[in-house]
Amino acid sequence: MCLDSQLQELQLIQHSLLPGESFSFVLPPEDSRIWTSLLHSFDTGTATTALPSLPSPVPQARFQVRATEARISFEVQFPERYQEDSDVEAPLVSVNGEDISRDEHLRWRAFVQEKLIEVQGNDYPIYQLLCLHLLPKLHEDGHGIDTGQSGSTDILEQSTNHLPETAHYHALLTSHHLVSTTKRRSLQRWSSELSISGFAKVGYPGVIYAQGSQENIEEFVANVKSMQWLALRVRFVEPIDLINDEHRQGWTEFQKVGEVVEEMRRRGRDKYITEMGIGNSALK
Repeated sequence: MCLDSQLQELQLIQHSLLPGESFSFVLPPEDSRIWTSLLHSFDTGTATTALPSLPSPVPQARFQVRATEARISFEVQFPERYQEDSDVEAPLVSVNGEDISRDEHLRWRAFVQEKLIEVQGNDYPIYQLLCLHLLPKLHEDGHGIDTGQSGSTDILEQSTNHLPETAHYHALLTSHHLVSTTKRRSLQRWSSELSISGFAKVGYPGVIYAQGSQENIEEFVANVKSMQWLALRVRFVEPIDLINDEHRQGWTEFQKVGEVVEEMRRRGRDKYITEMGIGNSALK
């Protein structure tokens, strides 16, 4: 149970990373191989007990999360019996920096400790610490990746084996803008949890397109609406025929309206956005 809980939290962290953010184990080669195999097996639904040559006890997990071109990264070590006993000491979280001042390093350490105390008692405290506090602050402080890059980035090639065979729906939402890394991370996480495919166009304006089962699309839209937005509009939530649809996998981010138009054209659904005035200028 302890191992499964740790793997579930690691999986949640990995699936919540935005383009330009990375996760890697910081362990001796053999220990890193063990944890990589465990995480892969957990992702594919294989019981960890079925893995051959699994040592007892399993080495403690230690990993690093960072953003491209950021001078600061975060390293986490799970203590023994983490997620098994509420009395176990908190995970060790360290701040590593290149060419940063002592004062900046101390400020980051204080911020980490403050947020670590704040997330204690939650089901997945390290996920919340990294993905809801530390990584967003990296971007806010200008330590993270350039969010104005052109082109599209495939975030997650997720399986759609669990999509129902009937009652497929799709939804289109627009907003004044979509910039917040917290919102982008939530969209990606929900798409993974709900087996939804689609995309988000970040910047100004914000565009969100999603398709999946009716139940999951309705839950996804409700989740989006529960967040604070400027001028959020639900353009439609309606049934769709997905027969011979080759674009049902993954969640993608775009930076330009023209890329949204092109993607919807590939899906055979460009009329859904051009009829609403979205991307008309990109077609001229």
